[in-house]
Amino acid sequence: MNLGLQGQVVVVVGGARGLGRAIATLFAAEGCRVGLWDIAPEVTATATALAAHAWRLDVTNMAAVRACAAETWHYFGAVDHLVFAVGVASGQFGFPFWNVEFERWEPVLRVNFLGAVAVAHGFAPLFAARRQGTWLFLSSVAGQIGSQTDPPYSAAKAALINFTQCAAKDLAPLGVRVNCLCPGMVATELNRSVWQAWADRQTPATYQDYETWAAEKIARLVPLNRWQTPEDIAAMAVFLASDRAANITGQTINVDGGFVMHW
Repeated sequence: MNLGLQGQVVVVVGGARGLGRAIATLFAAEGCRVGLWDIAPEVTATATALAAHAWRLDVTNMAAVRACAAETWHYFGAVDHLVFAVGVASGQFGFPFWNVEFERWEPVLRVNFLGAVAVAHGFAPLFAARRQGTWLFLSSVAGQIGSQTDPPYSAAKAALINFTQCAAKDLAPLGVRVNCLCPGMVATELNRSVWQAWADRQTPATYQDYETWAAEKIARLVPLNRWQTPEDIAAMAVFLASDRAANITGQTINVDGGFVMHW
């Protein structure tokens, strides 16, 4: 699909692997110049594969984020689109919520939510001065339903949805659109890290291997009865950056096979 994005610049935060990599790959296929931010060492290899440029940093370090935003902007001359695709889980099954140790909450909230706020602070003055562009934050359907699977993850993603609306209201008069994309059940390493602790609670009498257990869960919960793919998420991310979505801002859009339906 030609969305008229050729030559435009996108920065994907969390672009080394998973959904971030899929999004960066599709932007590159659309002819965009791509910058990747990630704390993972794989960011260099991913950047090489996509003919992109890599910056390795911790998004919870505000000083590093401000410096990297300025460096990235200078390197490209400007940035047209910003995607925040960072996510970590607590690694503990969250029902009841006090099953998750209190100490596990802070790192999840810090990375998934405050990391996004830090990136927003780093780039906001630059986008505001230029008076154009788009931002996209990857949240989750877990942020809409109070998921008991991983309460810290769910709470952080809910906060990100609300922050998206705040940022969209502030930046709309300056010509910058801000939206939130909520993946559903995507077979990524992160999804498995959230679900594995749940699957591990099976009793010996009813035990199923993870793939069988997860497939049955998808069949129960997802009306379209299939996993979503990283490419599904990437397709919506790229569309929202294009002029075809020029009147869409402040929205939370689900790509989830019908799992969460609003009225």
